[in-house]
Amino acid sequence: MLRSLQLHSTHKTILVLRLLCLLFLLSSLSSHGYPVKAHIFIYAGCSQEKYQPNSPFEANVNSFLASLASSSSQVSYNSLAIGNGSSPQADGSIYGLFQCRGDLKILDCSQCIQSAVTQIGLVCPYSYGASLQLEGCYIRYEHVDFLGKLDTSLRHTKCSKSSVSSDVDFFRRRDDVLADLQGTTGFRVSSSGLVEGFAQCLGDLNPTDCSSCLADAVGKLKTVCGSASASDVYLAQCYARYWASGYYDSSSDSTSEDQVGKTVAIIVGVLAGVAVLIVLLSVCRKKMG
Repeated sequence: MLRSLQLHSTHKTILVLRLLCLLFLLSSLSSHGYPVKAHIFIYAGCSQEKYQPNSPFEANVNSFLASLASSSSQVSYNSLAIGNGSSPQADGSIYGLFQCRGDLKILDCSQCIQSAVTQIGLVCPYSYGASLQLEGCYIRYEHVDFLGKLDTSLRHTKCSKSSVSSDVDFFRRRDDVLADLQGTTGFRVSSSGLVEGFAQCLGDLNPTDCSSCLADAVGKLKTVCGSASASDVYLAQCYARYWASGYYDSSSDSTSEDQVGKTVAIIVGVLAGVAVLIVLLSVCRKKMG
């Protein structure tokens, strides 16, 4: 019973430390003028299957996340496989990647990944698979090998509240932008008149699969949001966005997945209170001792 309480206390302490690291990171980024928009939460996905604390998989997850934070200071994309040759797949193997938006500088990319690495442990604790998309970067890991395998499943959509249903010129220019974006094999920005957009594939896709993914994303941009003046579509391995200058609204309507971002904020707030309470109790115990 005592050992169980000690483990519970240890796991709670680890979670609190992760939260404090996140709060410190966000505070330091803000004080250095880092573009906060890169840290906007887009969506997250967590596997229902959970691993046990202190298991080989947990050790590999920690190693993987540390490697992401380290390598993001040098490159804007990297994929990793850990433990796949030394332990049973269901027990210890982990496959994953990170990628920053193509227009981010390497320093901004690294800071975004560090934020994502800290957040994913809060959003998806002890998950065998997890993904986290921020405005400026993306990380994902699984216990099965997904790297280089085309997946066009829909992860997130966002449509502006404003619409331009009677503006024929807007739709012509929007379609020109989307056609240009569909032709990229990496990251591309495009514009036509007042309509702008960008798109990107994950670095593990070959050019053919990238084109297929973006074709699907562009199709959904046109159908899911209809006449919206701005729209985002995130598939598992690519995303595309367009907006009309002066129309784009960051508070636009979105799928229910946006609620996860609000949940993250609530979790951070609650855990911040818990962290303060633990510190106060610790001080009180020392004084009483």
